[in-house]
Amino acid sequence: MTTTFQILAVLAVVSNAVVFGTDFFSATVVRPALAHVDDTTLVQVMGNVHRYGDKRLALPGTLGLTAALGGTVTAGIAGETTAAVAGGVACAALVGWLVVFNKVPAPINRRLTAAASGQGALPEARSLQRKSDGVLGTLVSLQLVGLVALCVMVAQP
Repeated sequence: MTTTFQILAVLAVVSNAVVFGTDFFSATVVRPALAHVDDTTLVQVMGNVHRYGDKRLALPGTLGLTAALGGTVTAGIAGETTAAVAGGVACAALVGWLVVFNKVPAPINRRLTAAASGQGALPEARSLQRKSDGVLGTLVSLQLVGLVALCVMVAQP
């Protein structure tokens, strides 16, 4: 059982590292770069980034949360208290990330994607992007907590 929850935790680490890396890159590189482009470019770039990113990153995000849940349950059944608690912390952080993402950036991303596809103008694009950027620190922090907790699961003897 120990090996099973550790394998699931490693799978969760690898999957969630993709999402963490994407959020970290957005916070440290994309956000400051977008401050130097006009609104039309902002809509085209971010609309097209989210057209692909929101669809393609759903897989590692879902896989990461599912593996974390499976690892946590498996650790609990095996009586590995530290690993089960760490897994619970990871799951809580990842669910928190999902709630914040679906409440703030996801609806904005859909509007940017629609505007970039020619489905209407988006005169408030800059303010929407600022609102989305405003939760990037929270998203990065939640993924970091999840990854650290998952690493604790992996490190259990």
